[in-house]
Amino acid sequence: MSASERCTVSQHVSLAEVDLRDQETEHVSNHNVEGRAISQRESVLDSEMDTATVGIHEKQPGFLRVPQGLFQNEEDDNDDSGTDYCNSDKPGTRLLSVDHVGNVVLPNIFQTTQLLYYERFKVYQDYMLGDCKTSEVRAFTADYLEKVVEPCDWQALWCTDVFDVLVEVVDVDYAGLKAKVELVLPLQCERKGCELTEEAMKDLLEATEHKVPLQELHVVYDESGDFDQTALAVEHLRFFYKHIWRKWDEEDEDDDFDYFVRCVEPRLRLHYDILEDRVPAGLVAEYYSLLERCSEKYQEFSSLRNDINSDSESELDNVSMVEGLRMFEEIEALKRKLRIIENPLLRHVLGYRVYAGHQSCKAKGPRPSGARVVHVVCASMTVNQLQTLMIDKLCPDFSKEEVELQFHSDLLLTVNACYEGDTVIICPGIYHVTGSISIPDSIEIEGFGLPDEVVIEKKNKGDTFIESTGANIKISNLKFIQHDAIEGIFCVRQGKLEMENCVLQCETTGVIVRTTAQLSMNMCDLYGSKGAGVEIYPGSICSLIGNGIHHCKEGILIKDFADELDTIPQITMINNVIHNNEGYGVILVKPADKPQQRKTVKSHTADETEGNKDVEKEGYESDEKNEEGKEGMVPSIVLEECPTEKMNTPTHNAAPPEITDGSEKELLGTSAKKRRLQKDGGGRRLHVKELGVTREDENLFSLEMFVSIQGNQFKRNGKGSIGTFQY
Repeated sequence: MSASERCTVSQHVSLAEVDLRDQETEHVSNHNVEGRAISQRESVLDSEMDTATVGIHEKQPGFLRVPQGLFQNEEDDNDDSGTDYCNSDKPGTRLLSVDHVGNVVLPNIFQTTQLLYYERFKVYQDYMLGDCKTSEVRAFTADYLEKVVEPCDWQALWCTDVFDVLVEVVDVDYAGLKAKVELVLPLQCERKGCELTEEAMKDLLEATEHKVPLQELHVVYDESGDFDQTALAVEHLRFFYKHIWRKWDEEDEDDDFDYFVRCVEPRLRLHYDILEDRVPAGLVAEYYSLLERCSEKYQEFSSLRNDINSDSESELDNVSMVEGLRMFEEIEALKRKLRIIENPLLRHVLGYRVYAGHQSCKAKGPRPSGARVVHVVCASMTVNQLQTLMIDKLCPDFSKEEVELQFHSDLLLTVNACYEGDTVIICPGIYHVTGSISIPDSIEIEGFGLPDEVVIEKKNKGDTFIESTGANIKISNLKFIQHDAIEGIFCVRQGKLEMENCVLQCETTGVIVRTTAQLSMNMCDLYGSKGAGVEIYPGSICSLIGNGIHHCKEGILIKDFADELDTIPQITMINNVIHNNEGYGVILVKPADKPQQRKTVKSHTADETEGNKDVEKEGYESDEKNEEGKEGMVPSIVLEECPTEKMNTPTHNAAPPEITDGSEKELLGTSAKKRRLQKDGGGRRLHVKELGVTREDENLFSLEMFVSIQGNQFKRNGKGSIGTFQY
């Protein structure tokens, strides 16, 4: 086709396009009202999408919103043309720019460091790595870069620890992950602690054959949109080799497995969990420490391996080989620990308990001078407030002894400065805490005012709010607020903690009482826990008197482990109101194969166990009772409840608990109804998933672990007052 013919065809196509646009314009003008309505709905949806997309960066100005061209429709996945972040039909960049930070003015670069998790995930999964093996990572990466990175004619800042200099890319070596660059003259350079001239930079480039790693290049901002994909691809490459790739991955024995599933996804998730404060600070420190130790050990191992002559049989080489095997075993042990933390499930089940950094501060003991100090925490104080504090608190309580008075504004620093026997008085106000408060010494922390007037609020997510290990600690008249946490609001690891007149606004688990620890919780209000309000471990001592525990997943959770070395907890519950919890008011967790022991009620004697039946392998069991009235063995999962709304139970040495407020008839009627249902079932076998039925357990509070149970009220709990979960 000649040039004139191509010109004629082009004119006809252009005229046809103009006519088509005119028809569309006329059609749209006839539906103005409908179009405006649709536009309004779309704008609302767009605003909602923007709000949801911001995620963890919603508080950061100028947050990068990357167009969803790559991720929008599933049918686009069939298009293997590359990462189309920007719609080519709409000219102009969709990315933001960021100023260069330094003493020298350099061009702005693309802002690409604030990409969201799913954006990086999608690129690595579908475009950069796919289902490649470890040995294929470099080849797949080179193929990805070849599709999306412009081969030449774009500028970038070459950033190193010594300098930042403006260069122009003239060619890209995709296989080597390098770019051939030339200096942009006149020289634009930010020197970091050294003097670099134009001649020195030219000599440096000649020594490297003008090739620099792509990871060290930051694409200069361009409004045209032509280099958006290049900037994003270089960012994905830089992030991958900085946060995902490990030097020892190349020698992984599991090369036949999908590298993305096995390594990339868990490491990427861990990185963003750390960014969002979803991992305890101690565990984060432990992870980076392990990573550094593993890198150093691997470097030593590689150097030793390169120095060994495989053909030599000298004694020195034999010693080196033995040393190499020892180092290899150390590296494998470090890699296993890293995998535990990187895997989300193992990180929760194993990592938190082993590596969660719960190495509490060591107790300081008494002050060397023997003096006692009263710490007053307040942001600011007027003369009248100081006078009130002196009259109402300091003079009545501390006038009989010589004490030193210290004033603070930071609560965390105040607690860290305490010695055994000190007292902390917190004046009214809201105090924001960003770290975990660890209390290793026997001190007293008291709010000067009502709990709602003295508020301690924790901002970040990763750590336990309060961790108590002191021998005798007392906290009173305070309100604690927890946000977006992954750890409990209080954890009594050892020693004794006494809480009085406190308000606990929880997020995950409420108060955790570990083995050998003691908790005395009096007149407190606890709510909002996504787990249990109070979690009691074996071997602990827990006294709950006059508390309100409500609007939690479970009210009180008691763990009765299968280990015979575990001693039973000692629990006192008097005049508590446990209400509006999603599950049970009190729930006991115990292994299914553990016998019903530690009961003192006469009806639970040794004769009861003679009627137990074996549980079938598939987890089925008959709910029938034998002719002598003996129940079969409990199934793998059983939920039991006492449907009373108010319980007034004496101590465990007294007679079996009585049901008050006229609910005895209701209990007997419910019991008879359930017996009829069991008989109607004809002994049919139930699957484990069907064993969520509830059965009364009138003698649960008569277990030996309950020292005293009196005057407690159970109201509007979702599954009942008392339950037993067997696993």
